[in-house]
Amino acid sequence: MQEKSLSEINERIRDGSARVVTAEEMPNIVDELGPAGAVREVDVVTTGTFGAMCSSGVFLNLGHSDPPIKISRALLNRVEAYGGIAAVDLFLGATQPSEDRGNEYGGAHVMEDLISGKQIEVNVFGVGTDCYPQMELETSLRLEDFNQAMMVNPRNAYQRYNAAINSSDRSMHTYMGTLLPRFGNIHYSGAGVLSPLSNDPNFDYIGVGTRIFLAGAQGYVMGSGTQHNPQNHFGTLMVTGDLKKMSNRFLRAATFHKYGPSLYLGIGIPIPILNEKLARSTAVRDRDITVPVMDYGVARRDRPSLKIVSYEDLKSGMVEINGKEVTTSSLSSFHMAREVAQTLKEQVEKGEFLLSMAVEPLSRMGSSRPMKQTKESPNVGDVMSRDVVSVGEDIDIREAASLIVSGLVDHLPVVSRDGRLAGIITAWDISKAVASGKSSRIGDIMTRRVYCVKSDEPIELAARTFDTHSISAMPVVDRDNKVIGMITSNHLSRLFARRR
Repeated sequence: MQEKSLSEINERIRDGSARVVTAEEMPNIVDELGPAGAVREVDVVTTGTFGAMCSSGVFLNLGHSDPPIKISRALLNRVEAYGGIAAVDLFLGATQPSEDRGNEYGGAHVMEDLISGKQIEVNVFGVGTDCYPQMELETSLRLEDFNQAMMVNPRNAYQRYNAAINSSDRSMHTYMGTLLPRFGNIHYSGAGVLSPLSNDPNFDYIGVGTRIFLAGAQGYVMGSGTQHNPQNHFGTLMVTGDLKKMSNRFLRAATFHKYGPSLYLGIGIPIPILNEKLARSTAVRDRDITVPVMDYGVARRDRPSLKIVSYEDLKSGMVEINGKEVTTSSLSSFHMAREVAQTLKEQVEKGEFLLSMAVEPLSRMGSSRPMKQTKESPNVGDVMSRDVVSVGEDIDIREAASLIVSGLVDHLPVVSRDGRLAGIITAWDISKAVASGKSSRIGDIMTRRVYCVKSDEPIELAARTFDTHSISAMPVVDRDNKVIGMITSNHLSRLFARRR
């Protein structure tokens, strides 16, 4: 087997003779020369990804004030940073929203402002002790005013990421962007062929202490990231780097509409071609990397997978789901991922970026278990009314009015002849119809787009639907869309009152 050492490769980097290619170029080289020939020909393969990495943050040290303060709470441009570490150490999370601008500005925006040279407003509040007597302080700081600004990201650079679609009848605003109703679009994330972990899926090189390109600076892999699940090809990395050395070319704040802030980061890892195994790993193509298309219209932890597709399929712009051509779009920037890989390639070629041997390998087994919930939340079926009064489409408005006036109900589900939910009518609908005198038939005035729930859904989903659509009641249906109950905001109010 053809092999070479990391020290040999670093020596070639130092003297400028190293042959460096990007992960996009490597598959054709392996096809042409074979793995052994590729080991002889190529020294380093550079990878890159640029996408939303919510699980990111920065540790900041402000230095001691006079008189000193022990910070219990801190606001940076009105974004809260965690102060429960030491007197003047803070941790700012990328997704923390602003207190005055909400989801339009957050921790990620503070980071981008700092590395862009902007001044931020700092408000801190103390607990008051003999050695830290100051209770409140306001100041304005730039990045150079912090003693340290170390980025520490618990989970970055997913090996691959599930694609998302929405089967429900309303748009959904998620960390996968806005998903259109009725299978209207597919969003995906990740760089595919350029993805660092897809080019070293067995962690033959990447490990604890590996030097990486992190938002324009040289950073390091601290270990496997949270939710690291390599046995299912969902490996992640925990990384660190100096924010003061980063570039706003490769670190950008973003806001997902009606979801919240996030941080876009460029991460690249140079992979030395030490042997034929690594040559084969870095020959991966988009068609070799597959992900499930998950239905986010099912608002549960375990969403159904509708189809397995490759990054080649996703990048084509169209995927067929249930006989329908659905457009695809990426939340990551492949253009910027290419720039990361190319910039890293140039740094290695110039001798500015040496490769480092891991001090410990990453685990090939991880854990991404669901949360242990010791107190179960009730389902809709536990609180709904089972005595449902429903009507058919052909009944007279006056008959429906008499049911509502009787005081038994405020909402009437309208069902078809086979008992399936067809619409809903309220006292307000009937009042408008009577006042206008335009129709005497329920089917002409009912609301046909009905929000409904199933009895086995958590009560929190019903509460979210009430809040999102400003409604106060919903039919409960079975799998055949037949009405089996009603749930109202009064049911939830009584339940939450008991909880308190």
